[in-house]
Amino acid sequence: MNRTAVEHRRLTQAEADAVCVRHERLWLAKPGGARAAFAWCDLSGLTLAHRNLTDADFTGAILRDANLERARLDNANFFGADMQDVRLVEASLRRCDLRGVSLRGADLTGADLFEADLREGAIAAADPARGYRIIEHAPKAAQAQGATLRGANLQRSKLSGVMAVKADFTDAVLKDAKLVRANLKQATFVGADLAGADLSGADLAGADLRHAILVGAKTVMWNVDDADLSGALTERPAGRAVADLPYRDMLEAHALWCETGGAQGRPSEFNGADLRALGSIRGLNLTALSARGAVFYGLDMEGVQLQGAHLEGADLRGCNMRHADLRGAKLAGARLSGADLREVRMGPLLIRQDVMLPTDLSRAIVKGVDFSGGDLRRASFVNADAERANFAGANVRLADFQGALLTRARGLGALG
Repeated sequence: MNRTAVEHRRLTQAEADAVCVRHERLWLAKPGGARAAFAWCDLSGLTLAHRNLTDADFTGAILRDANLERARLDNANFFGADMQDVRLVEASLRRCDLRGVSLRGADLTGADLFEADLREGAIAAADPARGYRIIEHAPKAAQAQGATLRGANLQRSKLSGVMAVKADFTDAVLKDAKLVRANLKQATFVGADLAGADLSGADLAGADLRHAILVGAKTVMWNVDDADLSGALTERPAGRAVADLPYRDMLEAHALWCETGGAQGRPSEFNGADLRALGSIRGLNLTALSARGAVFYGLDMEGVQLQGAHLEGADLRGCNMRHADLRGAKLAGARLSGADLREVRMGPLLIRQDVMLPTDLSRAIVKGVDFSGGDLRRASFVNADAERANFAGANVRLADFQGALLTRARGLGALG
């Protein structure tokens, strides 16, 4: 099979804008609409930010240094495209075909790549004289060396064989992703969710996997030489296991103690406990619970009452805490990334007529947390990491965000 190069048609910004307008008219069912066809076009340095380019064709295109920030690119075809240093911050690339692309140095912070395909790919064209010829301007394997995918959603994406040396997957969601034989040397996966991911044969030599979630991950023949796995969450108990103590009975006894004002039941202490096996503590009254450094990962905690609870340093990632009552709770240094805290109650707890106890989220990691519609009055987010958090519709009156990281946080107006 022969190999050849292909010439790309260089587009101006005005020409690209015209194609986008016709595509958007198509989606709005207006006259004069046409699908965006950027195949084999040179779009280097152009801006397509915020555009709706769902189902667009970018096959073999050159998009170096292009700006596609917050563009809607679901189901688009980027097969074999050159996307080096492209800006795709918070873009939607759900179910995109990214086989054989080059994403070296690309910024995909907060991008949604649900079920995207980043496997190997090569473009072949029919040739009457020579049969088939490979048309290439980028490597065959998908390339993501040095790419930034912080907080990106890569759930159920196909990354088998991808080259992602030194890529940054900090806090990315890679649940059930396929990373078979992927080259991930020296990549950063701090706080990343790799639950159920297939890492069979993957090379993670020198990778940073601190506090990564590896529950249910397939790790047959993977290479983690010199990798940092400190604090990584696996199936093994991260602290006192449920099997070692009658945790469910203890929780019920604590709930009874709360409900009867101490007349029945007894208070329980869960510091350093691994409570994942409980599955659900939905709706329980656990006021003043002490669970410092405990692991709650993935628990159903909807409507739970944890007023005045001590949850310093606890792992609450991925928990359903919608409608939970956390007034006056101590969550300093806790990890809550990916948790659902919609309509949560985190206002001050009235101790007596003239004393209020604010909720303490100082130094907490609340990246990507959904606080929408919640009561966060007077809550302390001092030095917290609230990158990409959603505060839309939340009451943040008198909340303290001094020193907090609020990059791309939503719903805070000028403060965000």
